[in-house]
Amino acid sequence: MDTERDVEDLIAEAAAAPVDGWGFDWLAGRATEERPPWGYAGLVADRMAHADAALDVDTGGGEVHAEVPRPPRLLTATEAWPPNVEVARRTLRRVGATVVAVTQAAPLPFRDAAFDLVVSRHPVDTDWAETARVLRPGGTFLSQQIGAGTMRELSEAMLGPLPPPAQRHPAQAVAAARAAGLNVVDLRRATQRAVFHDIGAVVWFLRKVIWTVPGFTVDRYRPQLLALHHRITTEGPFLAHAHRFLIEATRP
Repeated sequence: MDTERDVEDLIAEAAAAPVDGWGFDWLAGRATEERPPWGYAGLVADRMAHADAALDVDTGGGEVHAEVPRPPRLLTATEAWPPNVEVARRTLRRVGATVVAVTQAAPLPFRDAAFDLVVSRHPVDTDWAETARVLRPGGTFLSQQIGAGTMRELSEAMLGPLPPPAQRHPAQAVAAARAAGLNVVDLRRATQRAVFHDIGAVVWFLRKVIWTVPGFTVDRYRPQLLALHHRITTEGPFLAHAHRFLIEATRP
């Protein structure tokens, strides 16, 4: 089979593969990404074991919380992307969680001071005022967030040179948390290597992590995909870097 047929097969396979939920098992053997050193899932499990009522914002497919060994009395999750809502409901049924479908950027549909713990992994955006509103006095917000310029190398491979990132800097999150009346008690940063071994992995990743290249479609970016495929086959796996930060804040 010639190289052109190979690339078309890889692209077609990745374009047809499901991207529901927030798991990345499809990339096994095709791409790898290092994980932050703080172990978010373990931190969440520890906080959940001591919580009475907890909220997970932007739960995705519910993968992180499905494995919590000691869920709180009340565990609620929100999700705004419709394909993920039913996935999360199936996944979180085992821990007795309720999944609420929401509209992105809308106020949280919960009463004031409803939760003593709010968590969020890779939220699309954090509404700090709403987070503070639904937290009980003494409650905790714990979040692993996407940092500024994450996967920039991959974005630029599709879009060309980009200006310096203006959003998602940890200092902005700290300022917003404080403006909402929260006390920031922990802030950690990490940069991890992400390695793509074939163009199919790139296509699937861009379909799933939609903010990397907004509006991505195979047809729109086919020339760039073919160029990146040639780069991978001649120079080796494509390397990008993911930036993450952990922020923990409490309501006085």
